[in-house]
Amino acid sequence: MKKIYSLLTVAFLLASCGGGSKKSTDDVIAEGDLTAIKEKRSEIVAQYDELASELRTLDAAISKLDTTSKVSLVTALTTKDSLFHHYVELQGSVATKQNIVINAEYPGTLLDVLVKEGQAVRKGQVLARIDDGGLAAQLAQLEVQAELAATTYERQKRLWEQQIGSEIQYLQAKTQYESTKNAVAQMKSQLAKTRVVAPFSGTIDEIITDEGSVVNVGVPLIRIVNLSNMYIETEVPERYLSSIKESTNVKVIFPVLGDEVIETKVRQVSNYINPTNRSFKIEVAVPNHKGLIKPNLTAKVQINDYTSERAILIPQSIISENAEGEQYVYKVGEIKGDSVATAHKAIIKTGKTQGDYVEVIEGLANGDVVIQEGARRVQEGQKVKILDNK
Repeated sequence: MKKIYSLLTVAFLLASCGGGSKKSTDDVIAEGDLTAIKEKRSEIVAQYDELASELRTLDAAISKLDTTSKVSLVTALTTKDSLFHHYVELQGSVATKQNIVINAEYPGTLLDVLVKEGQAVRKGQVLARIDDGGLAAQLAQLEVQAELAATTYERQKRLWEQQIGSEIQYLQAKTQYESTKNAVAQMKSQLAKTRVVAPFSGTIDEIITDEGSVVNVGVPLIRIVNLSNMYIETEVPERYLSSIKESTNVKVIFPVLGDEVIETKVRQVSNYINPTNRSFKIEVAVPNHKGLIKPNLTAKVQINDYTSERAILIPQSIISENAEGEQYVYKVGEIKGDSVATAHKAIIKTGKTQGDYVEVIEGLANGDVVIQEGARRVQEGQKVKILDNK
């Protein structure tokens, strides 16, 4: 079009100059003769048509000879089979089943607290003692009675086996022995409640009741936590029920602790679907080697719900969609020595998306060259010059 306007300008200038003996446009207009003005206009139109015809002829010749006049500059990528992991990202919080408050099981005065906050303890270790109110003395007396009852029973048993004495004497001795033995066991059980012991190995997180306080049954005394066996509980939408199972790989990120990724697995999958939000619960084991992970800490959980060992991945930005809703990209055929090729539309079907890339499940094969930068400007059958092929 710029060439046409330039030629028309030249034509009008020639017409205005009059070409020698011919009158110029300004002269004809100055004379005020309508017939002469119309004749002059017809003359200029004829010149315009002649120049436009010549311009079209020149453009056709240029198009045949100049193969790069309509070539678009693009970059491309060569598709290849890749290992592809897709992750479902959810939110969760850290929990531990070994995080409990130990309550008093016997009423009395809290005589001794034998541990400090932050102290590591082992399972069965005595943490505190409560005044037994004389239970130990009663137990000692019962144990003496139990020894006598046991001796009497053994003697009476031997006599009865020798057919000496009556059966009733034997049965009375046996009953007395068993009754005293049960009383001793019951007293020992009561006395054991005056000693507060660790139910599992862990760390004393808090001393709740001070030494010397009078406590009743159920009064909280000490909190103990084990940070070596923690997990993250989160709810997963039910559509992932078939793809998330026990031992599924998981990545865990704690934002407040930085970008470190912890590799772990799903250790338990619930068998119950919550009807309120159509989800099921999972537990993800969390190793705590550095001791920085605490109960109730918020975490991002990335669950590997899909893996393909030979996936074709392309950037989402190069995918277009036609009026029928079909997705397509442009790929090129044979690339010539001057890096020029022809672009052809390829209808594709996509699968999972991860980040900026999407998996192509139909329409592309390993080794196809797909236009990347410049894909939006390309049309079917257009020549393109590939500047970079990744």
